Amino acid sequence: MRKAIGIDRRRRPDRVLAVLQEMDADIVALQEADKRFGTRASAVPHALIDSHGLYKPVEFGVSHSRLAHAIPFGETIETKLGLVTKNLGWHGNAILVKREVEITGYEALDLPTLEPRGAVLAELNVRGQELRVVGMHLDLSGLWRKRQVMRILDHIARRHRPMPTVIMGDTNEWSKAGGVLREFDGRYEMANTGPSFHARRPVAALDRIIVERCLAIADCGVHHSVAASKASDHLPVWAKIHPR
Repeated sequence: MRKAIGIDRRRRPDRVLAVLQEMDADIVALQEADKRFGTRASAVPHALIDSHGLYKPVEFGVSHSRLAHAIPFGETIETKLGLVTKNLGWHGNAILVKREVEITGYEALDLPTLEPRGAVLAELNVRGQELRVVGMHLDLSGLWRKRQVMRILDHIARRHRPMPTVIMGDTNEWSKAGGVLREFDGRYEMANTGPSFHARRPVAALDRIIVERCLAIADCGVHHSVAASKASDHLPVWAKIHPR
């Protein structure tokens, strides 16, 4: 969502929420959801999300302080350091869910890279169906992208118990099926959503929804509306999934 700056170079977080309302998804993964400088506060104010009424953010409870790495599961940096932060996610990655979705677990992940990168993980109960969701924004470098994906997959494997998993976000992978996408072969299936970048003229499928094979993809695509084509340089991608 490019810090809520649209292709007209105006910061309009209300447009982001308007696009999400058009899509009406149960679960949303955002990239570049925090501002780049200063406190790196959310580009979409929490008050605006609350007043919108459709979604609630998964509160990962971290700041961009390096001290955040040592925070145990469920403990926020506010309780550990006495700080008040209003980041929407972690290194720009955020997850929003419908208000009726139960959040049963969450974690912010560090990814190996030359520049700050991260991923976010949420464990959810959606109308009685357990689901693990990972939001990510991979590196521009193919070497680092591979290392990041391997870190994410290893972390999922080490979680306390198995759970149907969806991984989604900006892969920065221009290859349609090769490159880092090969690392998901076998256990995961790639939703064939189509090209989402650039919003003016989509030619590259950089944004991906990657689904564990215990889940089935009923339908998928790119949301290409007038509002979406203005709100960001990427169009949002979507998938409808259900248990096999």
